[in-house]
Amino acid sequence: MFLTVMSIGGAHAWTPCPGYAAGDPTQTRSLFVSPYTHHWRHSDDHKHVVLIGVQRQLPNDRLCGISLFSNSFGQPSLYAFTGWYWPQVSSRHPRLYASLSAGVLYGYVGEHKDKVPLNVGGFSPALIPAIGWRLNQQTSAEVHVLGTAALLFGVSRRY
Repeated sequence: MFLTVMSIGGAHAWTPCPGYAAGDPTQTRSLFVSPYTHHWRHSDDHKHVVLIGVQRQLPNDRLCGISLFSNSFGQPSLYAFTGWYWPQVSSRHPRLYASLSAGVLYGYVGEHKDKVPLNVGGFSPALIPAIGWRLNQQTSAEVHVLGTAALLFGVSRRY
């Protein structure tokens, strides 16, 4: 997956998923489902958040993916990202891992546009750290920190 960018010097290929190779069996995929989000502060405006996402592990402990979700105000939203993955953050706990994703968030519009920073026309940048615990070779439990808003809990399944 790449995008050709035109410039004065000619065309340049840019890829949001560095190292992506279709059909490469070493690049695992995972499906992430989050049934619960805990907000730091209660609000009667908050709705139940449901998220489903796909992610691909890339060479050099990189990752990229996309998540579709209903945000805290019931609006359909998405997060397209790339990032980094640390497969083992502690030698004492080899099942513990971490990741950091950076991307574009879309969906906070209308009266809720100010609920995320730097929102322009519903688009805003996002940086999301996460920590996970491998339950077995294919399944992990993860917690994602959503800035000053919430913690997102979910399960990831490799395929």
